Amino acid sequence: MEPVTRIRLSESAVDAIKQMIADDGFAPGDKFYSENDLKARLGVSRSSVREAVRILEARGQLSVKHGKGIFITDSESQSFDAFVEWLKTNEVSLRENFEVRLMIEPQVARLSAINATPEDIAQLACVHEQLLRTANEGNAAETIVHDREFHRLLSQATRNKVLFALIRSLVRSQIDGWISSLHIPNRLEKTMVEHSRILDAVRNGDAEAAMVEMTTHLNNALEDVIASSKR
Repeated sequence: MEPVTRIRLSESAVDAIKQMIADDGFAPGDKFYSENDLKARLGVSRSSVREAVRILEARGQLSVKHGKGIFITDSESQSFDAFVEWLKTNEVSLRENFEVRLMIEPQVARLSAINATPEDIAQLACVHEQLLRTANEGNAAETIVHDREFHRLLSQATRNKVLFALIRSLVRSQIDGWISSLHIPNRLEKTMVEHSRILDAVRNGDAEAAMVEMTTHLNNALEDVIASSKR
């Protein structure tokens, strides 16, 4: 049960940090408190602080600049925040989120296979390697960030700005679902394999295979989440 305890502690830290941002008058672009400051203010471990910051970074609310500190994200990166908040305040379920992604992301994968440049493919491969490394290390927070980044880069490779913005918002709204699913047996291992197959299809320019592999990935993830919720 230790991983679940860490997840719950990080979720509490996330809520506390969000409240700090609101109460202490931080604006987009401002430098935020350091890890040491947050550790002292929250009374939690450094690892819990780092995981909470990574979660908020994945949501697009914080940006970590190595050697400089933690910053509140700028207004451009929050252009779809209203949509994300709508998803949350209207209690859109994880199932509904997946249903929308199943309508959109297979086409994202298809277009990525058609339009991706060598640079796009190199970036996808790099993020995928980072995901494999952090997953094997058991670093849940970093793995969530790399998982989200993989999907974001795929949408970017479509060269369609509307798709890019939609996927970014849908993925950000689902971060909490990812956190709660970390203890599902074999889900992480399946994601590693499924992402590898998507990447191979995009790298080979195989639009049909990319679409099929993305559909399989999302269906499998949704089935695992639903099955876990019934236990």
